[in-house]
Amino acid sequence: MDDAAFLAYLEQSGRLTSPDNVTPAYRRELLRLMAGFVDSELAAAAGFAEIINKAPTLSGRQLMARMVLEKICHGERVLTLMQPFGTDPDLYAGLHPWENRVERAEDLGVERRAGDMRLNVFHYPLEGWLDALVMNLLMGEASLIQLAELAGCSYQPLAETIAEILPAEERHLLAGVEKLQELAHDSGLGEIRSSITYWRPRVAASFGSDESPRFEPLARFGLRHRANRDLRSRWSQAVDERLVALGVS
Repeated sequence: MDDAAFLAYLEQSGRLTSPDNVTPAYRRELLRLMAGFVDSELAAAAGFAEIINKAPTLSGRQLMARMVLEKICHGERVLTLMQPFGTDPDLYAGLHPWENRVERAEDLGVERRAGDMRLNVFHYPLEGWLDALVMNLLMGEASLIQLAELAGCSYQPLAETIAEILPAEERHLLAGVEKLQELAHDSGLGEIRSSITYWRPRVAASFGSDESPRFEPLARFGLRHRANRDLRSRWSQAVDERLVALGVS
């Protein structure tokens, strides 16, 4: 198909199933999306791996270890989809120092750093078990919204893979919330509120700017459907409800 016919097909909710069927522009945007997911999963796993032995209980350590394993597996699944486009999954694993973090006080905003494609929120360091649980709650809610958007994309192999990954990401969120509830009951709420104050604006920035120039081509290709502002608004409402339930609104 020429470009006009290709876009017309996508505008009619057409789905693509093979790298052979995509245009160069679509390929570029699709690979950016997939790389952003993979890099975020690998960076998140590296960050949470450092928290495993900081959990105060064996069940907490098991939870964090399971999250690390599953996030690496999720990254691997999408890397497999990138392989027909020319990506080598084995080389990709060592492409970046996934454990690298910026200084805690740094504010990266919404502009991605040069280098790997992880969301900026995964450049910030975690400070212990409670802080990791708070970050998991806020970013877990964001991930469910962002991945639900990706599960409706026009590249069917990616949409189906993300739909299969979503339940595990929800389990990560809910298991972490359960542990955070225990801390809220046992230790008071001041430290939790302080961690929320730190992480909430940084997770909000993971949705990108309201006027992102990338949304239009992504929407035209059927790779995105809802604007950043709408996704962030849904996330903020979900977080508010979660924090009210925890008693830390």
